[in-house]
Amino acid sequence: MKDIQQVLRQKRAEHERLGREIELLQQAELTLREVAPLLADDEEPAVLSEIGEESQANAAAAGAGGAPAITPVNPVRATVPRWP
Repeated sequence: MKDIQQVLRQKRAEHERLGREIELLQQAELTLREVAPLLADDEEPAVLSEIGEESQANAAAAGAGGAPAITPVNPVRATVPRWP
């Protein structure tokens, strides 16, 4: 039989690790949001704002305890992105 204290320590350690991972992912998202407009063509800011709205809706749904609302994004573009 497992020791309950050991199980609790493992669960707390996993919870802390996941919390740190979530913080790092949120920081990466903010950094990418700052850099994305610099890399975007003239047509893409609308796409980026749509993605931002989706992530805010998902965060609100997750914060409310519900399942995140997943809306498909049309991956087909009229033009090919240009890289400098």
